[in-house]
Amino acid sequence: MQDAHILSSNLADLAVASLIEEVSLTPKPGLVDQKDQGSHDDLDFSMMVKSANCLHDTFYEMAMVAYGVKPSQKLREKFGEIGRKGEEAMYQATNGVNTHKGAIWSLGLLTAAAAIHKGECDELVLCFTAGEIARFEDRFIPPQLTNGIKAINKYGVHGAKVEAQLAFPHIRKFSMPIFRSSLNQYSYDVAKFHSFLALMANLDDTCLLHRGGIKGLNYAKQFARRVLESGNLNELQTMNEDFKERHLSPGGSADLLAATIYIYKICQMKLSKKYDFATIH
Repeated sequence: MQDAHILSSNLADLAVASLIEEVSLTPKPGLVDQKDQGSHDDLDFSMMVKSANCLHDTFYEMAMVAYGVKPSQKLREKFGEIGRKGEEAMYQATNGVNTHKGAIWSLGLLTAAAAIHKGECDELVLCFTAGEIARFEDRFIPPQLTNGIKAINKYGVHGAKVEAQLAFPHIRKFSMPIFRSSLNQYSYDVAKFHSFLALMANLDDTCLLHRGGIKGLNYAKQFARRVLESGNLNELQTMNEDFKERHLSPGGSADLLAATIYIYKICQMKLSKKYDFATIH
């Protein structure tokens, strides 16, 4: 099981690093970053970093149970049990604040997918294998009515669960392609900003819906599209002030940005192992 342990440790390292990179990207409109708390009065940068670090064991365990096996209901339910334990650790680290519940789901699925293929997979295989796991039902999920579920029920949109079950279409169609193309022209950080804006411009973000309704969601989408098309990232600061005033926070887009970064890192890890020349950011 040495290979399983090494891969699981590496995947957990990369998952935590991806979460920290997401929160560190500054400025992010309405979200916690290194400069301010965005539209949140119960979160800050140090809390987000602490939360990310406390999830290392969660991602490690998810990788270990998935290593070399096939997607199944049994795996889905083991995965769910580990995820709920991870949520408890998160709440303990943050004194009850939800920092990374959505990220435990999305990055956790990608962790399990990478472990199933023993790290030998590309972006599409990662997404579609994660989707396959997500489509199995977990019979042990306790009844819950989160803000996201309330927004899904009220507005009839897809949330994080369906996004994963559909194999992360917003990552495959928007954030990853623009991330890749931006890397050819710009810096790694600029590529992340472009990826984030592409997600915000296209995702029916339940965090935005919860805080601002359809009007707030459409406003954020249009603003993100405008900044992306103009290429003027200086507008992000204005956007941040605007979102704070309107109490808007694109948390779903942030989770998928972390997942996009993570997918990139996993694929770089494979290249590093195979060719010994690629660098993992």
